[in-house]
Parts: sequence; C-alpha cells; structure tokens
Amino acid sequence: MTTGQPPLVFITGASSGIGQALAAAYACQGWRLALVARRIDAVQQWLTAQGLGPERATVYRADVADADDIVAAANRCLAEQGLPEVVIANAGISVGIDTAERADLDVLQALYATNVLGMAATFHAFVGPMRQARRGTLVGVASVAAIRGLPGHGGYCGSKAAVVAYCESLRVELRASGVRVVTLVPGFVDTPLTRGNRYPMPFLMAPETLAQRALPCIARGKRFAVLPWQMAWAVALLRLLPGWLFDRAIAGRGRKQRRSESTHL
Repeated sequence: MTTGQPPLVFITGASSGIGQALAAAYACQGWRLALVARRIDAVQQWLTAQGLGPERATVYRADVADADDIVAAANRCLAEQGLPEVVIANAGISVGIDTAERADLDVLQALYATNVLGMAATFHAFVGPMRQARRGTLVGVASVAAIRGLPGHGGYCGSKAAVVAYCESLRVELRASGVRVVTLVPGFVDTPLTRGNRYPMPFLMAPETLAQRALPCIARGKRFAVLPWQMAWAVALLRLLPGWLFDRAIAGRGRKQRRSESTHL
C-alpha cells in the first residue's frame, strides 16, 4: 500500500452484478478501486453516478479470457496505482452445454478460458509483488455449482470445481509467504446470468447482500466461504448425499440454458 493512501482493491468483471456490488462496498469503506471490464463505458457511467473520481477509481479495459490482455491490465494497475491489498478474480460466464452439439464444445472452451484461465491470469502479475511485500489477499469467486454436477451445466460446474481446486492449490503454495487466498462460494445471486434459470433458486441474494457478507470474509482471510450461511448447510448435505440418491433427486431438474437459448450471452 502506498504511504498515505487508502488501500487498493483490484476487481474483474466490474461492469455489473457481483463485481459492481463489491466495488461499491469497498468504496463505501474508503478504498481506492482498480476496476476491470470489457465494457468500460458502463463502469465509467456508474463511477460518475457514485461521485467517484479518478483519485478514487481507475478503469481498465480487458477481456480475462485473453491472458495477455488481463496481464497487461494488471501490470498497468501496478505501475499507475501501486500494489493492491486485495485482488478479486470475479469475472465469469455461466451458460449451459449439450455435449452432443459440436458448437457447445466451443462454449465449453470459453467457459474454462474465462472462469479458470482468466482467474489464474488475473492473479499472475500480483503474485510476485505480493510475495516480495509479504502481504495481500487473492480472492477467487467460485460457486456452489462446484459441489455437484447439474443437468446441462457440466461446463459451468466443471469450471467452478476447477476454480475451487486451483485456489486451494494456490493457497497452500503461498501459505508461508504472507499472501492469503480466499475462495468465495456464492449461492444463487440475482444477476442477468441467473434470471433465465429454469429451476428453483433457494436463498437467492441481491448482489449487494453478497458483497456485504463477502467483505468480512475477505478481511479475515477465510479460506473457503459459502454465502449465505443457509447455503453452507445445503452444500454440506449435497456433499454427503450418496451418488444414487443425488442422481434420483436431481434427474428431473431443469437444464441450464444453452448459449443459443440465452439473451444474455
């Protein structure tokens, strides 16, 4: 942290939903913001509406699915704003796939490129400086979809399961360095990506509610945080269900929309 300046948080996927809500929550606590999005005009308009000028926030255009693109944005942040205290790899996409459809193999590739490689690329530029400074927190945003596979949702579930395993590996690697790794595991959050879901979404949260609950978990360096707490119990039960019972319970569940069926992707 630069002497005399408020702490800095770096957030990807900041143009809407969870990313924007996290940015607002940190801004309310006086933090400086480094915000990454593909649609920077939307972020700039939001910052203007919030009364956050360039001394409080900088916006970087990048596509996290392009590793060189997000690494360049991270390096610009380091050069222009300094080393963040917190880096949140939030950008992600959610869409269903049908393995029998050739086009959906390309969708699967995009899911992993954004949700998994994009997270690693987001962290990449900060790991070395954080190790040297012996401080900092890297936050990976996973999902309860990581816990068990859901019909039509193999790409998203698989990518978020990879996020959980990746963050756990990174946490152990950095354990002695002073750098913390937090895995956020949200339940259902009311965003454009979930509004088209064709199945019940228990314990649905507003993005602002998630952000308010996430910030204390990040501040404490909590290793694995399922939000809300009710969903943590549901996750525990899902993990315990034997395969035959899970298959029977989930078999009739509505499938996640494919890209060709969605208006948001």
